[in-house]
Amino acid sequence: FRLALIQLHVSTVKSDNLQRACGLVREASAKGAKVVALPECFNSPYGTQYFKDYAEKIPGESTRKLSEVAKECSIYLIGGSSIPEEDDGKLYNTCTVFGPDGAMLAKHRKVHLFDINIPGKIQFKESETLSPGNSFSMFDTPYCKVGLGICYDIRFAEMAQIYGQQGCQLLIYPGAFNLTTGPAHWELLQRGRAVDNQVFVATVSPARDEKASYIAWGHSTVVNPWGEVIAKAGAEETVIYTDIDMEKLAEIRQQIPILSQKRCDLYAIEMKK
Repeated sequence: FRLALIQLHVSTVKSDNLQRACGLVREASAKGAKVVALPECFNSPYGTQYFKDYAEKIPGESTRKLSEVAKECSIYLIGGSSIPEEDDGKLYNTCTVFGPDGAMLAKHRKVHLFDINIPGKIQFKESETLSPGNSFSMFDTPYCKVGLGICYDIRFAEMAQIYGQQGCQLLIYPGAFNLTTGPAHWELLQRGRAVDNQVFVATVSPARDEKASYIAWGHSTVVNPWGEVIAKAGAEETVIYTDIDMEKLAEIRQQIPILSQKRCDLYAIEMKK
């Protein structure tokens, strides 16, 4: 099946972001994409100073538009994290997923909040405004089972391992790494998660905006279960496409059967209910 990743240029005008995102979703569908993904914070600039002002409830204006365009195009749409979700006085960095009938299939609240301090380079603390999610998020398609994470979630190998144990064959991470962590770890982490779990991994970044207060790295990427980069964007707004070959995944798992060779008598990663 064809996967499309939309690396959107995010402005401060919510209505413009939403309109352009939906237009690019339609374009991706017209080019044969069956699964389409948007980036982290595609309808809000990324920054703690923006989250409260751009927040919406779910369902809300942004998610209703995503539902409508998913149904119109008859696709599976991973809505990045459209806007911060407001729920009961708390804000969450939330990714919603819609099926070909427009129904919401999953809602992933970012589990690991991005609180880092690299002296002289970047300091950021999502927990100043956001609350963490407390659950794994998976959904089924006719093509494969998909697991969701958002940005910083990709650094936690255990989360990806749980998704692998639960039968996910594609992991999608809308994310906005920056100019410090991006060149160092963006591709490295994707390839690691893919090889460790013998899954496809796709990451969807906003396009780079040098004028923004937080500058995203860009370079939305798809990695196959062998750890090969099979599609990669530059820094500008673009849509990248790749055909996900599930036979290739089965072949790799047969050749190097690590999933059946794990020493579960010695160690385990478990999902807590």
